Amino acid sequence: METSPGPWIGALRHSHDRLQDIGEPLGLEQLQQRSYASEWSIAHVLSHIGSGSEIFGLFLGAALTGQDPPGRDEFGPIWASWNAKDPQAQASDALRADEAMLERFEALDADQRTGLRLHVFGMDVDVTGLARMRLSEHAVHSWDVAVALDPSATVAPDAVGLLIDTLGPFMAWGAKPDGKQRKVRVTTTDPERRFILETNEAVALSPADDETAQEPGLSGLSLPAEAFIRLVYGRLDPAHTPPTQTAGVDLDELRTIFPGI
Repeated sequence: METSPGPWIGALRHSHDRLQDIGEPLGLEQLQQRSYASEWSIAHVLSHIGSGSEIFGLFLGAALTGQDPPGRDEFGPIWASWNAKDPQAQASDALRADEAMLERFEALDADQRTGLRLHVFGMDVDVTGLARMRLSEHAVHSWDVAVALDPSATVAPDAVGLLIDTLGPFMAWGAKPDGKQRKVRVTTTDPERRFILETNEAVALSPADDETAQEPGLSGLSLPAEAFIRLVYGRLDPAHTPPTQTAGVDLDELRTIFPGI
């Protein structure tokens, strides 16, 4: 996993610029169109990105000033404020808030990038950790917008190259085990990775070395890394699944384990 904050902040810049290129020209009718997230319009997704920018900014600001991190009681008014905006304002204000948050990341000096510690959602993280959390949300929700307008859209490649190595911790938190025992060799392309996915009463993902990758009796799943990320984030429905190879594992069953965020 990449531990330097620079690549994560750079990928956030690319993700923001991509989202701005997509979102800035949209009119009211397009903003009210349903996003990939079935209960949210495109404007609602942009609003979520905007409110997230404010919340992440509170965490970063608290760390920079030595104050206590924000509590959940501070999030409600932020969400209410964004929910009250009309779709056009949700979109334009979100892009501005996202830019402002990104500029705060980019303005951190070398000492801050390496030495700053933050307490975020009950976890102690560094700047890399905060940027990683932000990118995982930003890149996937940007896809929610992009794919509603272009069914062939994919998650940004530089984000994929970073996020593919972060799926284990996310999976342990976000998966919904079905109690069925599986041990699946997962092979990805672009970039190439090998994992062992295990399910039972819990779900775990670990890198596969040469020995474990050749273990007899394993089921198999081969797909692009971008698609595997979307599977884990609950976004690999049949209509948006690229060519995928399975052996001894049911992709539909895996989809139910990963309901997404």
